Amino acid sequence: MIIATTNDLPGYRVVQVIGLVRGITVRSRSSLGNLGGSIQAFFGGRLSIYVNLAEAAREEALLLMRQHAVAEGANAVLGMRYEANEIMSGVTEVLAYGTAVYVERL
Repeated sequence: MIIATTNDLPGYRVVQVIGLVRGITVRSRSSLGNLGGSIQAFFGGRLSIYVNLAEAAREEALLLMRQHAVAEGANAVLGMRYEANEIMSGVTEVLAYGTAVYVERL
């Protein structure tokens, strides 16, 4: 599976546009994570607890998008993007989306 943020894929030809695919996850911070993040924020610098949470959420959303694309018969996703929205305090939705396509090498 090829996943690209570009709208085209050099060296490949789009044979079929399958359509929108997406992967969505919703994550919350634990009380322990909030405590650790508060301690890190107090001292300043990189907040690794929150970085790790954000990375895990993005990775899960990407995996779910990829699974959706494969289920639809795609071998590539073009124009891939991430979005994140806070649903409520401490609860964040992360969305990975793009256009599922079937490509052939030129």
